Amino acid sequence: MTCAPLSPVPEAAQFRRDPAQVMQLARLGLAHPTRLSFLRILLRRMQRENWRFDRPVFDIDANGVGRAVYRAIGPERTYSLVAFAHDLPADMRSDRVIATAWDATFALCDGTPDAADLDRLAVNVPLQEAGRVTQKELTLSRANRSVRLFEHVIQCLSEGHQPSKDDLAATGYLMRTTAVYGSGKFGAATHHSLTDRPETAAPFQAEMLTVWMIRTFTVDLVNHMARMRDATAAVPLDRNLRRNLGVGNSTGLGMAPFLVRHPILLNNWMMAREEALARVRAQQTAAPDKIKRFIQALRAAQENAAVWTSAHPLQQERLAALRAGLDRIAAYVGMGRDQWADHPWDALWHWGQAHLDTEAQEALLSLMLEPHGGLIDELEAYLSADETTAFAIDGGQQIAALKALLANNYDWALEVDYDDLKAAGRFWYVSEDKLEPRLGERFEEAGSDRELPLDIGRQAAALFEALKDFAGDDPVARLLLAHHQHRAMVRRVQLTATRPFAEIRDNLIDADMLPIDMLRCKLACFGASRFDPRSDRWVRISLFQNAPYPNDLHTEPDL
Repeated sequence: MTCAPLSPVPEAAQFRRDPAQVMQLARLGLAHPTRLSFLRILLRRMQRENWRFDRPVFDIDANGVGRAVYRAIGPERTYSLVAFAHDLPADMRSDRVIATAWDATFALCDGTPDAADLDRLAVNVPLQEAGRVTQKELTLSRANRSVRLFEHVIQCLSEGHQPSKDDLAATGYLMRTTAVYGSGKFGAATHHSLTDRPETAAPFQAEMLTVWMIRTFTVDLVNHMARMRDATAAVPLDRNLRRNLGVGNSTGLGMAPFLVRHPILLNNWMMAREEALARVRAQQTAAPDKIKRFIQALRAAQENAAVWTSAHPLQQERLAALRAGLDRIAAYVGMGRDQWADHPWDALWHWGQAHLDTEAQEALLSLMLEPHGGLIDELEAYLSADETTAFAIDGGQQIAALKALLANNYDWALEVDYDDLKAAGRFWYVSEDKLEPRLGERFEEAGSDRELPLDIGRQAAALFEALKDFAGDDPVARLLLAHHQHRAMVRRVQLTATRPFAEIRDNLIDADMLPIDMLRCKLACFGASRFDPRSDRWVRISLFQNAPYPNDLHTEPDL
């Protein structure tokens, strides 16, 4: 199923933001999840198609060790999460990618696994990277318990009472994943092999389904262990309390280069979001039900911001700005009906640009999209891209035309002096230990001779400099015959010429560049919340917090 090019609504043209503003890393790093986030797309589809869910296997002992199978049954296909729960000694519990054991390991299977499949998976899935799965499996994942909260919840439930809402809110999850592998890793099915299925055509749908069912497993596990501890006194976790729990995730630099390596996808994700914002701003009136839904979303955002915490100084500053900004928005919309006159959403947006800092501006974007599902949800069809289609370099293009593209679309890159030590202070490479991307300090560490080509700005500037030696009417082929090292950048410039949101418009090897901003941008597209940086290179987040569970998905009024 190939994604068609997005067709913008003409009347929304004047309301679209400039890509030069949108694609700055400092703004991308303040992104908030929206109703176009991948997990929301998954939930809406399952609700719309009336998917069914069951748990045919739950063979787990009093210590929380065993296996379980959860099924998601769609109109055409069934997907099964196979979960293995382990008794992990405390000294072996680690969120680092080099860990070799976890509290739980998982695989998402195509169809319903039989006994032989379960035995095969029991040998391989707990090993994660050291094991192997087959084309029957779509994802491979692992998770660790939030040790204090996990045990606290079990103890409370086993004694017949609920844990406090504040205790749950402080952490926000019972387990956190340290990896959710898909797209062909370790023998699993490739993403391309699934694109003809409507339910997996949108980005990362198999991964999102995996995490959503892991969330149910974690609640079932604490309920089960509480009952095994005291069958007479134990009570299940309250429905409202469990709603506030998501699945945690620890994510590091391995995810960051994705946005650079997949410029067409990045363009589609950002363009769909920006088209959605423009459509909302273009509305001439604000219906009462839309205003009501906006205010509900605003209150929920204020509640979330109130319990969202971080020990990282930068994130603490951002949280303070967010809370203050949300309060300003609430005060503004509470002033009376004048705010909802002609083109009210555009007026609200312009007010936000003048009175809010960037963090709150991006939160306002998310809030403004929330009431307008009927207007923007169809944009989810444009988020994917067929990256298997080759894009041939146009060798006949004139040098002058290529130079104009660089000057117009890569001006941000041409302004940097890459001979400056700070501007070239870092380099990207792949670690030998885990074959994962890492970031090195160019003038302090060895390894820059194995640098990954993620220095797009520097490559653009080098190409622009090389063009000076050629006449404007020379063909690009002549340049490439003389300087083959510029082939990749020429191809990229031509590829992104009609894709204005394809590039992060910042120097990604600068000594002050914050990789966590790249992580947050991608994770917000997933639908992640509660961003909690632990350094400038890895972050903890929560997925599916306040989302429905399988048994109440179909009673949810608006997803």
